[in-house]
Amino acid sequence: MPSALILASASPFRRSLLENAGVTFTWEAAEIDERGVEEPLYRDGASPEEIALHLARAKAFDVSSRHSGAIVIGSDQTMSLGERVFHKPIDLDEARRHLEALSGKVHQLNSAIALVRDGAVVFETVVSARLAVRDLSPAFIETYLSATGPRILKSVGAYQLEAEGVQLFEAIDGDYFTIIGLPLLPLLAALRKEGLLDA
Repeated sequence: MPSALILASASPFRRSLLENAGVTFTWEAAEIDERGVEEPLYRDGASPEEIALHLARAKAFDVSSRHSGAIVIGSDQTMSLGERVFHKPIDLDEARRHLEALSGKVHQLNSAIALVRDGAVVFETVVSARLAVRDLSPAFIETYLSATGPRILKSVGAYQLEAEGVQLFEAIDGDYFTIIGLPLLPLLAALRKEGLLDA
């Protein structure tokens, strides 16, 4: 009988991606201090991709420790502009500063997944997407923030590509699933290899 599959996330977006793909799973939020996990990585000069993967592993290990035999999907995403890593804005003023920093530049979303069973990694990967933000006028930024309001604070880049956020961009190089935060195609391939999906 196949192992149970658990998503170590409370993200409705990640759950929806798996549900829409026809994957049977349960979910449980990981109990980790993300900023505490990141701190030594920053000190050691870890790349944004390495930070995303480390966080995905930490989430999967945490949930795996409570579910013997289950395969746990850990996932995380970092947003980077060069070596600068962004976090979710704490208020609309910080969201405005994020948008001003991204205006006219290409930034990267780094989405990591780690599959863990009984404390051992059975698969992991990081997939990145590059997003070119058009030049944003101060007037547009104000109109955009007024339209989106506090819900935009749930997104690291102060945008949701599936909503008004698509208006920020002039070009995108990467797949939708990576941008949402769960690289679905490599994940599905790994689940088939582990016998959790029909091959």
